[in-house]
Amino acid sequence: MNDYVVFTDSCCDVKPELLAQWGVPYASMTFTFVGEDKAYIDTDISNKEFYDRMRAGAHAKTAAINAATFANAFEPILKSGKDILYVAFSSGLSSTVNSANIAARELSEQYPERKIVIVDTLAASAGGGLMVYMAVEKKKSGASLEENAAYIESLVPHHCIWFIVDDLEYLKRGGRVSPLVALAGGVLGIKPILQMDSEGHLIKVSTARGRRNTIEALASKYAELSYEEKNTPIFISHADCEDDAKILVNILKERHNADVTLLTEIGPVIGSHSGPGTIAMFFIGKHR
Repeated sequence: MNDYVVFTDSCCDVKPELLAQWGVPYASMTFTFVGEDKAYIDTDISNKEFYDRMRAGAHAKTAAINAATFANAFEPILKSGKDILYVAFSSGLSSTVNSANIAARELSEQYPERKIVIVDTLAASAGGGLMVYMAVEKKKSGASLEENAAYIESLVPHHCIWFIVDDLEYLKRGGRVSPLVALAGGVLGIKPILQMDSEGHLIKVSTARGRRNTIEALASKYAELSYEEKNTPIFISHADCEDDAKILVNILKERHNADVTLLTEIGPVIGSHSGPGTIAMFFIGKHR
């Protein structure tokens, strides 16, 4: 069995140092602030600074990873004699997967003896991170590249991905909610509970009034969709609202006897679209 590397992208919202511990290299998506020429990657600016700028009125735009960036990241791995399992950001939100496929096809001509397998997680933020974690653990168990890819693909329909946001303005900019809904949310304190569907798109499922109730709604979704054994990992990510995220962590533990495996931050790429105050929860359950 040939050795392989689990690979990902910065949209997984797992800190670079933790990815390094897992032995997972990654490619970075870029973003810019409207009115500036500089393109940033995730390590160029702290999450705190990024969200403070957003709160002050800055608008950020993101760009998909291009094929050349993937080729430059993939080639040294192939040259070292290893294959690649790329656990990728949702095709429902970005063309990044397409770029990776282009790079893989081009490199297959230069390295015909090597393999690049790309799994579209249909996930974002630490949902991608959860799938990377599962792939790393599966690799540790001795799974081959093909076995691991099939395993991750089998998890996709069971990957429960739920979000809440604090300010509907950011979702309005991206066309996720109408201006009328955003206005009502601001005036009445009505907040959406969102899910990533089976095609990897973010959709509004329900609403709740007030911040605490939306956090409670996330915990209720875990109770509804999780397996009775509750032995699969839970990842939670947040956009500069750690105290609120810890409320969710405590509710899951106290009411549902569920331990959160990783509490992490939502980086600028995902945060550009969801805004500060976002909390997201990810686990493997009965269905999406």
